Amino acid sequence: MEISYKPHFRRFIEAAPDRIHLAAHSHHYWPDVSFEAQQRCWLDAARLADAKWEMIFDEMWPKAQSHVARILNLSDPGTVVFAPNTHELLLRILSCLPVGRPARVLTTDSEFHSFSRQIARLEEEGLAAAERVSTRPFDSFADRFGEAARRGGHDLVFLSQVFFNSGYAVPDLAGLIAAVPDPDTLIVIDGYHGFMSLPTDLRPVENRVFYVAGGYKYAMSGEGACFLHVPPGYGDRPRNTGWYAAFGALSAPQGSVAYAPGGARFMGSTFDPTALYRFNAVMDWLQALGLDPAAIRARTRSLQERFMAELAARPRIPLKAEQLLVPIDCPHRGQFLTFETAEAEAFRERLMAADIVTDNRADRLRFGFALYHDPEDMAVAADRMARILAA
Repeated sequence: MEISYKPHFRRFIEAAPDRIHLAAHSHHYWPDVSFEAQQRCWLDAARLADAKWEMIFDEMWPKAQSHVARILNLSDPGTVVFAPNTHELLLRILSCLPVGRPARVLTTDSEFHSFSRQIARLEEEGLAAAERVSTRPFDSFADRFGEAARRGGHDLVFLSQVFFNSGYAVPDLAGLIAAVPDPDTLIVIDGYHGFMSLPTDLRPVENRVFYVAGGYKYAMSGEGACFLHVPPGYGDRPRNTGWYAAFGALSAPQGSVAYAPGGARFMGSTFDPTALYRFNAVMDWLQALGLDPAAIRARTRSLQERFMAELAARPRIPLKAEQLLVPIDCPHRGQFLTFETAEAEAFRERLMAADIVTDNRADRLRFGFALYHDPEDMAVAADRMARILAA
């Protein structure tokens, strides 16, 4: 019999027992260990007062760095820096680009708003010029993006590990990174839909690429625990700098601002440390259960397949396999399924009214799967969907 992990998510489940939550790709449930961790953060603040920051930077921060390094197979945990959100980290990367001319950017038409909106705004001011490669058709994406990268002349190359609006997972990130010919080009991988969802080995490219992700989705830690892996020699002195980046600062020319070594040069300023407590507690819990990204991937893929089988068994549900942007038999997909339909928003609203939580991006309806689902939950969800969406 397959193990159920629902008991570990008791607080979220009992808070709304009738809710069918199929949006783990958006707001993942938090396991109960995170509740206890959040309480510990408050109690430590009361116990230590001002001295809490010594404990945070001597214990909590390095532990969180080690967890990220272990999961991504990084050789040096010191390359990892944390921030409350990925946009803050992105702005520091952008502040490393050349000035005096528009930054030349290579990206895709499917990046999340934290990047796509920011670059579009810079373009409005003549501060950036972006080339956007269409992600569709997916079969040729890697070839087309690689060809654009090989042309060179870019200050920044930015793409997702898994695209948020389709679930397509780029199959050969290392190959695309190697296609960038200019050694000074900054390369950023948005790994938010990949971290803890797909096995990811950054060791072969750790000296060349920035990798940004966080805890809000598959790391199950809630908001506030975002991180950046910083490759050595790239972005040595971000113009957008926080005062924490001065901790352990290296010497600098007289009259100039000094920066700490490693990923710490991208640090910000005072932050709420609660998310680090939750992140460490969740990572410790997963380790204790022997659940790594590969095991989680196997579990959620099985759930995806069961979900599609249950939909097929109820033909009146107007969501068909041929509407999937990434087919169920395609190995290059993340932890959610995306249906393309003109009724996406209407379907989402009807499902939400029936306490089935999904989300949509324009004409794309997304369903996300997680450890807090059991296989039989897919039949329960499909039964309710058949009553709500029956054609």
